[in-house]
Amino acid sequence: MKNFDKIFLAFFIFCFAFLIFFNVLFPKSGGNVGIFKVEVNRVAQEISNKEEINLNEYTSISKIFECDEENLSEIDAPFVIKNIDSKLYCIEYKENEADKSFLKIFNMTFLCFLAFIFAFLMFIRQKIIKPFNEISELPYALAKGKLNAPLKETRSRFFGKFVWGLEMLREELERSRKQELERIKREKTAMLSISHDIKTPLSAIKLYAKAIEKNLYPDLKKQCECAEKINLKADEIERYVSELTSKISGEIMDFSVCQGEEYLSSVLRRIEKFYAEKFELTGTIFSIENYTDCLISCDPRRLEEVLQNIMENAIKYGDGKLIKIEISDEEDCKLIAISNSGCTLPEAEISHIFDSFRRGSNAQRVSGNGLGLYICRRFMNKMNGDIFANIHENSFCVTVVCRKIF
Repeated sequence: MKNFDKIFLAFFIFCFAFLIFFNVLFPKSGGNVGIFKVEVNRVAQEISNKEEINLNEYTSISKIFECDEENLSEIDAPFVIKNIDSKLYCIEYKENEADKSFLKIFNMTFLCFLAFIFAFLMFIRQKIIKPFNEISELPYALAKGKLNAPLKETRSRFFGKFVWGLEMLREELERSRKQELERIKREKTAMLSISHDIKTPLSAIKLYAKAIEKNLYPDLKKQCECAEKINLKADEIERYVSELTSKISGEIMDFSVCQGEEYLSSVLRRIEKFYAEKFELTGTIFSIENYTDCLISCDPRRLEEVLQNIMENAIKYGDGKLIKIEISDEEDCKLIAISNSGCTLPEAEISHIFDSFRRGSNAQRVSGNGLGLYICRRFMNKMNGDIFANIHENSFCVTVVCRKIF
């Protein structure tokens, strides 16, 4: 902003310097003075040739007479002195009103132009540069984790929406951080609680194992009873471990949705716009089959996230030749089927692809964490929808089920 102020000041100093220079230079170049010089030389020539002078023939000369140095101070009009044949002649001339008028109009026009530029630059300074300068540090502060202080609201039509978006981002980051802290706290509490619960059956297992080792139960029946108790205690530990795993995975994936409604065409248009350029560059054939538009019950942002996740999987695990979206109707639902060519996933693994932290055997060379489709299923369940997958010949297809609104 300081640099803008410096440029702003330098520009106006230059403009005013130009205006002053022009007003000083213009009367001395061309205009009335140029015409007057020509006419003075012509008059001097006529006087020298003893010719009769007709002032009506001259536009700028008003009077000609002989004079001496003593009465020059009494002359009010602008004049020039010429020495012709050892005599002094005073030649009075008239100022050119046209030149004066032009100079006045030019000055007024130039000043109006400067006033407009001044107002325009001040508008840019106050409405764009100043607000931007105030919020320029906000993304850096958010990245550093300074999430407690709310952002100052602004009514600027240029940055109001931007600040509103940053505020939403700040609130979302702050909410995510609180959830993360709560999740860690719950995880530690659950782990401590279950660890304590595991100690009892674990101690019993060790006790029974010790008894078998010391041959304290020579009777075969007693040994079988001891082995059965060890098995029961092992099942109890396994139950605790499953409970712990369920709690941890459930808390990690606890995403919220804001259920609403959206036209299917709006969601698909955004998906098509997002991927059109990418597919054009990679040479992938991408198509959305004809469909009947309708309102669907969903969180538009989350549904778009689900479809993007599936599209990214189609790009990563397909052969890059064909990706298509087909829409069909089934009772009160819309089925959005996204399929890609070049499927290498064994059909036996398809029942596990929606599990958390599970990756197919075809994903060895592709980075990932095995959560994408699991997250999709969680979102669709929360939106009262569904998601499933199937393999047909060489094509892998994931179908998203959305409820229609009638």
